[in-house]
Amino acid sequence: MSENNTAGTSGPVDMELQLRWSDEDALGHVNNARVVTLMEEARIRWTQPRGSSGRFPFGTVVASLQLNYLRPVYYQPTMTIQLSVVRIGTKSFSLRHVGIQDGQPVFDGTSVMVPLAEDKVSSRALNDLERAWLEGAFVEVEAKARA
Repeated sequence: MSENNTAGTSGPVDMELQLRWSDEDALGHVNNARVVTLMEEARIRWTQPRGSSGRFPFGTVVASLQLNYLRPVYYQPTMTIQLSVVRIGTKSFSLRHVGIQDGQPVFDGTSVMVPLAEDKVSSRALNDLERAWLEGAFVEVEAKARA
């Protein structure tokens, strides 16, 4: 995995992920369900606290997931998933995941993430550290895209 544009900078974060032989279907495409798994892997690697960062100490859960397949995702050694924060709420945030192969977008998805409280069941408000960190990857969504 490689990360470009980590915390402290502004804009999307590029995550390079290894594709696995088992991701491939009989047509040489990456299976549609595996695309969701790749989105999850990129999201977890990016949001997972490193050391005692204070970010999401009890984890996060997916509250909603929306995914549009733009063209076939082909099996090759790696692919890039570009993550950007498109909404920061009180108790949730939305991440956009754009899969890129050969310089072209192949899927575009959004997940709504909710931070967990200490009981690992209840939601909680984002803390100031998390909010500042998320703002580093915030990208304004065009009005046309929101409609």
